Amino acid sequence: MKKICLLIVMVVLLCNNAVAQVSLNFGGDSPLRKLQMAEIAITNFYVEDVNEQKLAEDAIRGMLKELDPHSTYTDAKETKALNEPLQGDFEGIGVQFNIIDDSLVVIQPVVNGPSEKVGIIAGDRIVMVDDTLIAGVKMSRMDIMKRLRGKKGSKVKLGIVRRGVKNKLTFIVTRAKIPVHTVNAAYMIRPGIGYVRLESFGMKTHEEFMAAIETLKQQGMKRLILDLQDNGGGFLESAVRIANEFLQDDDMIVYTEGRRVPRQNFKARGNGRLKDIPVYVLVNEFSASAAEIVSGAMMDNDRATIIGRRTFGKGLVQRPFELPDGSMIRLTVAHYYIPSGRCIQKPYKKGDQMDYDMDLEKRLKHGELTNPDSIHFDDSLKYYTVRKHRPVYGGGGVMPDYFVPLDTTKFTVYHRQIMAKNILMDAFLKYVDNNRKALRKGFKTFNDFQANYEVPTSLTEAIVAEAKKQKIEPKNAADLEKSLVYMRHQIKSLVARDIWDMNEYFRIWNEQSDIIQKALDVIKADEKQ
Repeated sequence: MKKICLLIVMVVLLCNNAVAQVSLNFGGDSPLRKLQMAEIAITNFYVEDVNEQKLAEDAIRGMLKELDPHSTYTDAKETKALNEPLQGDFEGIGVQFNIIDDSLVVIQPVVNGPSEKVGIIAGDRIVMVDDTLIAGVKMSRMDIMKRLRGKKGSKVKLGIVRRGVKNKLTFIVTRAKIPVHTVNAAYMIRPGIGYVRLESFGMKTHEEFMAAIETLKQQGMKRLILDLQDNGGGFLESAVRIANEFLQDDDMIVYTEGRRVPRQNFKARGNGRLKDIPVYVLVNEFSASAAEIVSGAMMDNDRATIIGRRTFGKGLVQRPFELPDGSMIRLTVAHYYIPSGRCIQKPYKKGDQMDYDMDLEKRLKHGELTNPDSIHFDDSLKYYTVRKHRPVYGGGGVMPDYFVPLDTTKFTVYHRQIMAKNILMDAFLKYVDNNRKALRKGFKTFNDFQANYEVPTSLTEAIVAEAKKQKIEPKNAADLEKSLVYMRHQIKSLVARDIWDMNEYFRIWNEQSDIIQKALDVIKADEKQ
């Protein structure tokens, strides 16, 4: 009896904290009563033992599945893992790593992080964590990370194999807070033109973004390219703070509204530090949620030029409901609307997750990603921008001012198959692991590397040979050469990342990007006006 009373009190407290004034009805016809009776029947009379915890979780997942594509349930471990990238830091040993031949290879220790402080260097292989062997035992990446992470101040003993050193080395690392950065890159892409790429919108994104902006201003930035390609979103507050920097006082950024959630407006406060700088926002089919809020606010207020392809179309607002065991329900409670009044969310069928997940595949088949003439808008979904009253369209996502088709000929089927089998990455990791010291010694500066480094023919030949061994072959010689051009650029970008960081990766990678080149062309045309 005490157990039942405690359960009811916990449910009441949970619901009171989450949604004010929602009443619980346990009467005879109540759906809650029905659900409770079903659980009791299964637990007590099912032919085999059942896991009550899993039974409850499956029931929650089943209910959410029939609602919309973004209402989800995560258990305690999943919730913690999902929240860490947005919180801005986690606690661990501070290394970037990859798994090569079933062993953990340090790609780069975090600068001034706990591992670097004790002398761990790039290329080291971590084979033992405390007394547990992690190399050659097919341990999952998640299990390895679980052993490396831990509370700040706790110590972990690492057994390390280092190239050129005969015996295994032992390091005692004191775990610490490790920052997670959401600004991938920030540099002067051309004289007077700054470039900033945001990976997501986390708690510290605004702080990181403005620090990058100040640096670029000191380097002579007069125009800004804000790259939100592949940005899957994050915190609404962070997106609002970024948009606020560009907009005038009282400009609408976004508003939310739902059946039980009253309309809430998010407007610019007029204290932005970038209100006068010309800005060009880059998006693609993987830009979603908070990235769509920023690009939509800039477009609908006629504040920026949007370049790329139609964004993902996630305009559903999730509210987290924390459960007592650390698990969480993220329930859709409202829609996002950008300043023109259009909703970002693309259409979906309730309960049909597969159809929703296939949306990008359908866009490709219908030609939308490759041919702008295949895109047709329904006049019933026509809206107008705030200042210039330009027509824009609802129906899901943000359609850019300048459409840049996906070049499917550049990323060939042959190359895609090689990437799918991890052949290129395996070959690259072995190459850079064997040559890291020589590369760093040979190229003292990034500019020297960018101008003079060439991918060895032996490396691309090894990739082609391994692909052939796995029965992956190009259609013809032209297909092979086209693939190799792209592969070389990809490998050079990855080498730059390994020697320096993500900033240098994008400095190489962006030079072959059609969307980047289109942005530079648009800027050049604007400068002539």
